[in-house]
Amino acid sequence: MSAQIRPAAPAAHVTPALAPYAHALLRIVASYLLLTHACAKLFHVPHIAMFDGLPLFSLLGAAGIIELVGGVLVLVGFFARAAAFVLSGELAFAYFIGHASQGHFFLPLLNQGEPAVLLSFVYLFIAAAGPGAWSLDARR
Repeated sequence: MSAQIRPAAPAAHVTPALAPYAHALLRIVASYLLLTHACAKLFHVPHIAMFDGLPLFSLLGAAGIIELVGGVLVLVGFFARAAAFVLSGELAFAYFIGHASQGHFFLPLLNQGEPAVLLSFVYLFIAAAGPGAWSLDARR
């Protein structure tokens, strides 16, 4: 008795059609998450005590401005590749300065740097692959 291997189910034909929309959802959700960080730093909503009295002209203040402007650009997909590239670098910088410097360089779980690392690579992916569907860049 020989077992015959069958090709993948018809869902394999549907998956490529849904990829641009999954890509867009990744872009939108990642930008929303980053915008919550920007709003906490700049507008104190949601309130995080660490950001009380944060000077605008400081590393965290500059990070908040970059996250706000870049987050909105990537969210709507306008100049998304360039903005995502800048955000990827900003988040890598945030990891190395704010998290890895606390120790456990190769273990972001132990220095609370997982969100920075993950978002850095998500934005690097968006910079390389483009914004996906539902973006202003796709309409130009």
